[in-house]
Amino acid sequence: MSAPRPAAPAIEARAAFDFIRYASVWEDADVLCEALEPVARGGRLLSIASAGDNVLALLTLDPAEVVAVDLSRAQLACVELRIAAFRMLADDELLEFLGFPAGAAAEDGGAAGDAGGRRDRRALASYRRRCYARLRGALSPGVAGFWDAHAGALERGPIHAGKFERYFHRFRRYVLPLVHRPATVAALSRSCSREEQERFYRERWDTRPWRGLFRVFFSRFVLGRLGRDPEFFAHVDGPVAARILERTRHALTAIPAASNPYLAYILTGNFRAGALPRYARAEHRAAIRARLDRVRLVEGAAHATPGRYDGMNLSDIFEYMSPAEHEACYAALLDRARPGARLVYWNMLAPRARPPALAGRARPLEDLAAALHARDRAWFYARLHVDEALGP
Repeated sequence: MSAPRPAAPAIEARAAFDFIRYASVWEDADVLCEALEPVARGGRLLSIASAGDNVLALLTLDPAEVVAVDLSRAQLACVELRIAAFRMLADDELLEFLGFPAGAAAEDGGAAGDAGGRRDRRALASYRRRCYARLRGALSPGVAGFWDAHAGALERGPIHAGKFERYFHRFRRYVLPLVHRPATVAALSRSCSREEQERFYRERWDTRPWRGLFRVFFSRFVLGRLGRDPEFFAHVDGPVAARILERTRHALTAIPAASNPYLAYILTGNFRAGALPRYARAEHRAAIRARLDRVRLVEGAAHATPGRYDGMNLSDIFEYMSPAEHEACYAALLDRARPGARLVYWNMLAPRARPPALAGRARPLEDLAAALHARDRAWFYARLHVDEALGP
């Protein structure tokens, strides 16, 4: 009998976390907030920090505190910079500094977009440097040092500074033009009914070149090296691209394309007025500003973060764990969950649900999770989970 294979080191020992992997958050904050809303008001929320988009979005639920935790100091630096920008910059300054298109702060783009649209890249870079000079004193010394060393990322706009965003840039620049003309790409995002969207996908978008190049660019090999990290696929079995292609078909036929911020970014290189992530939308910015002091940043692992919580945004952290690691981590998180707390998390490629051994401590809210996942605009994920912690 062969000896059991030793457990692999934790993900923080197998993948690098010293750079910005995600400069924007690729999980739908509206879905997340709807899942956590019943437990959030006046409660304590634990959230994977990532770039900070969903940490700020959770403030719209009026929690007492949001504890943003991450293994990566670079990701925490993204959150701290966003908080300083929200605190110190007016709406039009805020979004243009972060990298949103000119005029995105207005509901319709309006005159601000016309004036801002005349800025060239050099003028925008200079403008963002001046904004950063105003923000720098509000940052902790380590975070200020981080952004001082990443001046180019600031000049391009912080929301574009991640490895994953560069991956989509390559897709948009080198792959998409090989399969669709600009007019076809533009037509995909126009307002239309679901029936029209389905017909457009069937008749104009779903071509053999589209499917072929998609399978190459979103393969395990290319996605692992250019987009995520090869170690993030250590517990993934089977083909990767085919599963993402099927989810993309769902997004382009069943989810309104015109208002989808994640689709807008992938196709055009930016969000746009009418297709903004939750934290950037006009109706939420005032509430977020008023509650910035409720965010606390913690470097480390989510399951080791002290405190008791009413809700948890766990992103897709279980994807990177073996089944045994997943069960141990999930149990540790339940130790920090108050009775009735909700745990929200996504599976992209590796199936990770509530472990069977913990059935007595949490129950999946399967109908709610399925309904939310059906309209999840960040469509890459194969499944969304919403679990409820049970009392002792």
